[in-house]
Amino acid sequence: MDGSRKEEEEDSTFTNISLADDIDRSSKILYPRHKSLLPKMMNADMDAVDAENQVELEEKTRLINQVLELQHTLEDLSARVDAVKEENLKLKSENQVLGQYIENLMSASSVFQTTDTKSKRK
Repeated sequence: MDGSRKEEEEDSTFTNISLADDIDRSSKILYPRHKSLLPKMMNADMDAVDAENQVELEEKTRLINQVLELQHTLEDLSARVDAVKEENLKLKSENQVLGQYIENLMSASSVFQTTDTKSKRK
């Protein structure tokens, strides 16, 4: 391998960073770099974060919709309970009226009059 080819390979693997204190630009610290991988990794990380945020957002939206649906169901059930309570009170009142009417009929009828069975036998 010739010298220029070796320098090109080193340039693709290391980044030269000069120190602020150095006056001479020739002395540089070499840090490994993966020039082609960093943007891809960052994009992949960003995509993963975006995907996670999207999943979280979808989950939150789904939960909010579920809560709203449950609230509407609760309101409907509460209204139904109120209606059933009113109907129950109405039926109780009607039953009392009918019960009183039946008692009045029974007391007015001779068929339902109490008789003294001992006095009839004698």
